[in-house]
Amino acid sequence: MSRLLCYTREPIDNVLYDPKLAYSMHLALQEGEFFRPLNHNGGVLFALATENQDGSLNPMSLLHPWIFPLRDGGYGVAAVRVCAEGEDDESSRGCILLWTTQDLVTYRELGLLKLGEQYVDWVKARYDEKHNCYLVCWGERTGICYQALYPLNMLGEKGEAQTVGDCEPLLTCVIDPENKGNMLGEIRHASPEALGREAANIEGAVPCCAVEIGEQEAWYLRCKLLTPVNVGVEVPEEVKLTLGEDLDETQRRQQVLQALRGQNAVARYNDGTFCSKKIVWNLENGDLLQKGTHVVEGRIYRPQFHFPVAYNRADPCVTRWNGKYYFIATNDADNNHTLYIREADTLEGLTEAQEILLLDSSTYEGIGGLLWAPEFHEVEGRLYIFHAATPGPFYEEESHVMALREGGNPACREDWSAPRKIVKMDGSELCHAGETISLDMTCFLWEGEYYVIWSQRQFLPKDLGAWLYIAKLDPREPWRLATEPVILSKPDYGWANNHTFVEEGPFALPVGDKLYVTFSAAAVDTSYVVSYLVIERGKDLMDKGNWRKNNYPILTSRSVEGEYGTGHNAYVTDEDGNIWNTYHARPGTDGVRSSGIRRVHFDLDGAPVLDMTEEKDLREAYRQVKMKLVIQ
Repeated sequence: MSRLLCYTREPIDNVLYDPKLAYSMHLALQEGEFFRPLNHNGGVLFALATENQDGSLNPMSLLHPWIFPLRDGGYGVAAVRVCAEGEDDESSRGCILLWTTQDLVTYRELGLLKLGEQYVDWVKARYDEKHNCYLVCWGERTGICYQALYPLNMLGEKGEAQTVGDCEPLLTCVIDPENKGNMLGEIRHASPEALGREAANIEGAVPCCAVEIGEQEAWYLRCKLLTPVNVGVEVPEEVKLTLGEDLDETQRRQQVLQALRGQNAVARYNDGTFCSKKIVWNLENGDLLQKGTHVVEGRIYRPQFHFPVAYNRADPCVTRWNGKYYFIATNDADNNHTLYIREADTLEGLTEAQEILLLDSSTYEGIGGLLWAPEFHEVEGRLYIFHAATPGPFYEEESHVMALREGGNPACREDWSAPRKIVKMDGSELCHAGETISLDMTCFLWEGEYYVIWSQRQFLPKDLGAWLYIAKLDPREPWRLATEPVILSKPDYGWANNHTFVEEGPFALPVGDKLYVTFSAAAVDTSYVVSYLVIERGKDLMDKGNWRKNNYPILTSRSVEGEYGTGHNAYVTDEDGNIWNTYHARPGTDGVRSSGIRRVHFDLDGAPVLDMTEEKDLREAYRQVKMKLVIQ
């Protein structure tokens, strides 16, 4: 068995760790005398915001989380819901908030359970085998403590959601929390003081409880909530090759090189995953062309992308088109009045490539500034750039699309059409100028149909924040929607409404039978983070209920040292099949938004891992490899 610590954190400030982040459930696994924090010491469970009739959100946080095993497997979580900054939430008076989880990674919020009429200060719970029900103990603000027995449908007999608020206790009584003989004493596993000593190495930790979990569960948590690390490489033991007698030396060398080119290394990681890596073989030894068994040496190829690869370039996007790579990004250096493109033969070559002006704010009527978030997308074999622009005011920002002419050169501005505003299926405006804006539109093909997802924000009559919308796209006219827009996601977690209520920057990432859509959230400062939505193949993308939203961010200012406010991702696949993440971050809390490139890894469930640095991806000690080459 392993011990799992459940804790919240003390807020640091509004730059590095706000209350909306600190007042969430964090996890740590015991290693020796101390606990090791998971998820970069960031929260994994956040309270959902409540929604008003007009669609606006009330941000929420949680305190005093308590994990307890369920009767039929999995776990329940009980906590006190509070307002975003930790203030009392009147709608939660006398209540606790409940969740269930099967793996301690993905959670389902069930709702509030009414316990009494006074504010709840703390809560503890467990399954009571003797009575076949759940025992809940809590303390009120008045200082009085209670315990109650609740039927199994408090959480659902098998962890399925019931009408939690209507669940009535079987028995309730007042208890003395200091009496070790009562049921509360049975629940208490360790004193706060003892947990505090064991968690002393965790910055800002406020321990709440520790629970024993199985070794397999602990292993899964490590795989999901710690960044994988390269622990070895494998190469074929030998490769056999028969060379024709009539070949000259050049032809023989080419044949050997071709045979070796298909021999890749497999990098292994501590979570059981792996990745194929290209090897650059050394063929300078002329004896390799002679019959016999030779030892050939090589070095595993590891592209170098030192952050930042481009200063003052945000929302970067890279595509591979007709054998070349192209880079485009928001230009923060001139307050977003121009878009420049880079062209190179290799992905690495983009870092030194010349920038070529593609679009400015004076050439076309209606394109007056705020040229934001350009993205390359292929639709029916043609290349397009989706981007946002305004004729002038911020409140008139809208999504546009440009088309590359047939046979055109992406690096030639004359080969691109004038930007065209995205419209609804009937040709009407997507947004009402001055009231609503749209931006960050992305496009993708899934199961034979084209879709777009974008960020849209209503300012009048009330600022509702930026929400994600989805619609089908007409591929014959990719500036026209083929269906009415549907709300896909709102910034309802604390990490998404931190500093501002924003979800934006969506980008599709198909992985096997699942479609991931990563998106960014919060303000474009150090609070900026990345999370994702995911849906399975065969399900209707236009039904919000078919999507699962991850309950914690997968990329934050804590993920990679020296990179703050990381977000706005896009993806490109290179010629070897590797998927690369282009993103922006700040090189310092006050640094300018700048572009980075990093390989996308995939965890044991196929979910994207975006914080694997080059050293974790492939350790230098494993790069030099050898293999037997048998020439026959």
